[in-house]
Amino acid sequence: MSTLIAVSGLGIVCLLLEILNLRKILVPVTLLLLAGILGMTIAEFYLGESFFYRDDYNMIVSTSYSRGFSILFIILATFVIAMSPEFYKDKIERIADYVSLKVFLLSGAIAMVSFGNLSMFFIGIEVLSIGAYVLAASNPGRISSNEAGMKYFIMGAFASSFILFGIALVYGAIGSFDIAIIAEVSKAEGANLPIWFNMGFIMILVGLLFKASVVPFHFWAPDVYEGSPTLVTTLMSTLVKVAAIATLYKVVVIMGAAMTPAVQISIVVFSILSLTVGNITALNQKSLKRMMAYSGISHAGFMMMDLLSTSSDAANSLLYYAAAYSLAGIAGFAVIMAVSEGKGHENVENLYGLARRNPLLAGILTCALVSLGGIPIFAGFFAKLFMFTQMVDAGYLILVVFGIINSIIAIFYYFGTANVMFTKESVSESTLKVPVRYVLVASIAIILNIILGIYPSLIMGLSL
Repeated sequence: MSTLIAVSGLGIVCLLLEILNLRKILVPVTLLLLAGILGMTIAEFYLGESFFYRDDYNMIVSTSYSRGFSILFIILATFVIAMSPEFYKDKIERIADYVSLKVFLLSGAIAMVSFGNLSMFFIGIEVLSIGAYVLAASNPGRISSNEAGMKYFIMGAFASSFILFGIALVYGAIGSFDIAIIAEVSKAEGANLPIWFNMGFIMILVGLLFKASVVPFHFWAPDVYEGSPTLVTTLMSTLVKVAAIATLYKVVVIMGAAMTPAVQISIVVFSILSLTVGNITALNQKSLKRMMAYSGISHAGFMMMDLLSTSSDAANSLLYYAAAYSLAGIAGFAVIMAVSEGKGHENVENLYGLARRNPLLAGILTCALVSLGGIPIFAGFFAKLFMFTQMVDAGYLILVVFGIINSIIAIFYYFGTANVMFTKESVSESTLKVPVRYVLVASIAIILNIILGIYPSLIMGLSL
């Protein structure tokens, strides 16, 4: 609970700094306080208790699972906010709005994985979603940004209505919003629960699948990712997507009695469709943002597998996969922003000749793409390996087969994108100078990814 309070307070501090005309120190102060909150959350994780906890209504439940994902969320938000001054240098007078929205979005993500009551679960989703809607449309001078914000708002509101109706049905079946009571009653009653409990679970499931852009609920994602400012796309493809999947896993654990064979088969189908549609559609994309959008859809399919796992390490595998995917995504998008600055588009031709013009950026992007493709020694390889192992143990060999086939398909567009940096000729052969912030963030993110690949026990050895 202390993490959520601290992050929410930080959002208010960002607004106060703007009021006091202290805009120049806004980002450094925010990053410093985020580092402090990160340290506090890590300390709470290993101590097993919160430094501050006063909740008479059990709205927030801090567990090792919620703290583990909160740590990942804070790291991702820190990376995004660190790149904000460079990205918004032409709109620096509004930097406080952009940064505070990202911080409040972070608080929503933390609430989503820490909820102890379904009302807090919905509040967390809405705080995260509203911040994302505004950020998607935060470039009103571009029609594509306005379109992205409107599409995201309409589809997000539609998904939220499903979730809210599902919560109402679950309450009607159980008589409580408290997840401890819901878990206890659903486990004790099992098949004797009213039918609307299962209906409520399915509606919540559908709503979260929309948020995670899982096929067939994915059709909004490519347009929204492409139209949004690239830094916002980075946030949506990493933090927002991972938060939705992590919350979905928690809901499945709480309402395990609703995981009927029909629901399990549906999850298998959704996973296979996400893998296949995401990877095949990504093959012919010229826009790097659309390619990363479809790539994210395919990775959501991999993370969906964890919902079917019967292993005690399922939560660890999900956190590991989320970290591996997100860190590679942050590194990749940082390079995309660096090479696309001032060009007005994020097409693949921006990468032509990058290996000669800026070998460091070319190396980082190659590493990020290789990790997303699942090649050792990067964390992406072990993330997929752990998922495949769990699916074999759970008896879902069909998912392993489709996962391997789609990993091979993904190699074509990941390696194809990396290939143009080395083989295509650029219009200019001069050295490409890029902002230090982008290079620093991309470097740290990919180094963390490699460290997780070399030492997977850093996450797999945790007690979640």
